[in-house]
Amino acid sequence: MSARSDRRALLKSAGAAALAGLAIRPAAAQKIPGGTLRILVGFPAGGGTDVMARYIADKLRERTGANVIVENRAGASGVIAIDALKKAPTDGSVIMYGTAATTVALTVTRKTPGFSLDKDMVPIGLTGLTSTVFVVSPRIGVGTLADYTAWLRRNPDKHTFGTTALGSNTHFFAVLLGKAIGTPLEAVGYKGAAPLLSDLMAGHITAGCGGLTDFLTHHQAGKVKIIALSASRRLPFAPDLPIVSELGHPSLGYEGFYGFYGPPGMAPGLVEAWSQELKACTESPDLKQKLYNTGLDVLTAGPAEFAARQTALVQSFGDMMRKAGHSPE
Repeated sequence: MSARSDRRALLKSAGAAALAGLAIRPAAAQKIPGGTLRILVGFPAGGGTDVMARYIADKLRERTGANVIVENRAGASGVIAIDALKKAPTDGSVIMYGTAATTVALTVTRKTPGFSLDKDMVPIGLTGLTSTVFVVSPRIGVGTLADYTAWLRRNPDKHTFGTTALGSNTHFFAVLLGKAIGTPLEAVGYKGAAPLLSDLMAGHITAGCGGLTDFLTHHQAGKVKIIALSASRRLPFAPDLPIVSELGHPSLGYEGFYGFYGPPGMAPGLVEAWSQELKACTESPDLKQKLYNTGLDVLTAGPAEFAARQTALVQSFGDMMRKAGHSPE
């Protein structure tokens, strides 16, 4: 049985409790509504989440003829978009494209995240998996994690790394990686990937950590070097990236996700209709390639498996936070 099959089995068993709360059940076949459809995105235009949402919106227009609008509700680490979803009509005209870096991570790292995973959003379907990467500046001349570890020992005053968000899973991943290689790393917070990338390319900071979707194209262009990837397997669209299990640190492996949510109270039939339509869009060869190019490991799943994956990841992120020596704030 493959690693992915093993994960599927575990997720299915984890899903029973999640589904009881969500009340997702078989319903008569429905179709998504026509007219104007809105996709909420919790981040500014031009970022990885927005770009993927627009690719998907284009395919939805092509397949359905609907007027599909991507609506950026940026701010508060994605919570503003969730708040808009909570207040959205339940007729299927509004959905949200979200990431575990918001929905799961904020649930784990904040005492009062401003939303409830169980009450304020309904999982519709998984779009794909995303991984955390640890990168180095090309200015320091290292190409592997072993090289970087040796470089740190020669430069004991350079043990800092930039993170795209303090108190996030990417921050914790780098802290745990430092512990694993025996050279503790100290985080420097940045307001997103763009300023961190700028400092990495200029050599103002020697290392950084964030989502693969933020760094892949820059790695491919030689502007930064990815030396560790949290994915459970080598990625078919980026096979050169070394995964942590191959580097001797399998306990650091994890994957986040991107997927779609509906507002609370959306009818099960509409949830299923949207799930099927989004699955068909995402699995079309041209869209799949575009999503691969952004760094998304495309994997579709319906409401049940999506809910189960979310439940499992809450536990995983919580464990990561505690091992990194942090607690909810």
